[in-house]
Amino acid sequence: MALYLGLDSSTQSLSALIIDTEPGKIVGEYSVNFGEDLPQYGCPHGVLPHDDPLVQHSDPRLWAAALEHLFALMRADGAPLCRIRGISGSGQQHGTVYLGKPMEAILAAHASLPDAVASGLSRPTAPIWMDSSTTAECREIHAALGGEQTVRQRSGSSATERFSGPQIRRFAKTDPAGYRATRTIHLVSSFMASLLLGSDAPIDLADAAGMNLLNLQSGEWDADLLAATAPDLRAKLPALVPSTSIIGTLGPHLAERFGFASDVALVAWSGDNPNSLIGTGGWRPGTAVISLGTSDTFFAAMSTPAVDPQGYGHVFGNPAGGFMCLICFKNGSLAREHVKQIHGLTWRQFDIDAFEQTPPGNNGNLMLPYFAPEITPLVLEPGVHRRGSQEFVAGIDAAADVRALVEAQALSMRIHAEWIGECPKRLRVTGGASRSPGICQVLADVFDAPIERLAGSGNSAALGAALRAANRVGGHSWDDLTAMFCHCDPQRTAAPVPGRAAVYAALMERYRKLENEVLGRK
Repeated sequence: MALYLGLDSSTQSLSALIIDTEPGKIVGEYSVNFGEDLPQYGCPHGVLPHDDPLVQHSDPRLWAAALEHLFALMRADGAPLCRIRGISGSGQQHGTVYLGKPMEAILAAHASLPDAVASGLSRPTAPIWMDSSTTAECREIHAALGGEQTVRQRSGSSATERFSGPQIRRFAKTDPAGYRATRTIHLVSSFMASLLLGSDAPIDLADAAGMNLLNLQSGEWDADLLAATAPDLRAKLPALVPSTSIIGTLGPHLAERFGFASDVALVAWSGDNPNSLIGTGGWRPGTAVISLGTSDTFFAAMSTPAVDPQGYGHVFGNPAGGFMCLICFKNGSLAREHVKQIHGLTWRQFDIDAFEQTPPGNNGNLMLPYFAPEITPLVLEPGVHRRGSQEFVAGIDAAADVRALVEAQALSMRIHAEWIGECPKRLRVTGGASRSPGICQVLADVFDAPIERLAGSGNSAALGAALRAANRVGGHSWDDLTAMFCHCDPQRTAAPVPGRAAVYAALMERYRKLENEVLGRK
């Protein structure tokens, strides 16, 4: 009976999920929290402290130590590692790791993975997706290509502060000697895959699309983007492979040590967002996924790779084939928490009562909820803008405030997803706020589509990685895997209420007008 392992190297933890495709069940879940389990690396939340809040780096030794710690934990718990036939993984997108030697030579230097990695780093730290220190480099890349639109058309995204290309450019500028000493620049996904493989792993096309270096049309590194980013960059990048590629087998340095079989197939790792697309069952166009977390994220498979003319949205590869879009909204659960706290509400009052006390459309009360700087649309100076009744504008009408916030978040999602060119037929929601009946009903009514709430494991990235291994190694179809593992709770589906789509269509135009007014657009 074959089992498949999915790993997820996220910002704060490394997780494992084992699936058995015969009964269609998850048979094991494990996790290592970086701050709690490996405090010696000084990354309490997966990030190294720094005087400059824009600089957000992690320690690659930590990720290597977490892999050893996780496998030891699984073995000690009696996990059936010897029955695993295929492994794939998910890495936090955009982060980069800089090595001065081939991975084979690095791993030969020490028995311990973190000690080996320490001996091979040409840059001691790895900038991750939270890093925002590369604004100047983004502008330089745009200028070299003749404008932001050209970069967007080629790579699927404007040059973006947290993306790998601008991170690499900043390193080449600020530490040219360190850059010259770098032999290979890995993404987090390909770095972790390399630790498993025992040699330098390739980068899959889905994750490569989040670097501002891949030409989406050709599926190859873009020569002009490479030249605009750093000298001799092509020679420092791993090979590109399709997401379905088997890149080798688990190296004996880990297989023998932890009790895996000698022929475990490794499927190319990918980024966390592409893996989550698979793990939520959203790999086919027509189903969009909304993750309601600290930030809110909207992502979906695309029939054709359109790009956002305003530059807020991104296009990555879909591991099941084709492309996916992703739009991130910074004012997510933190904004909801803020409104709850300022009015002294319980979660029941926020999630249920406020919506029972106010009608769809909120009696004309409308809010732009920029409690923190926003990235979709770009708002650098936070501020909350209200239009409506005197009590609402004064911020003392709690129920109206709650509905205005939630309606604004849903309307903003729909408006800023228009560039995709496809209206989803159904939406799947995940994340902590997906438990809210009021939020789910507003989303269903604004998008005029049913809302499905996912059941099962909350780690969609690790599940997606395990499903990708089962698809490629075990030959299971995406349809069968989705039916087995991406369950939705039929008792918690929210259907759009007839007549409300027209209410929200009118409100959407008012919201669009207010957003343009506040942001100074015509």
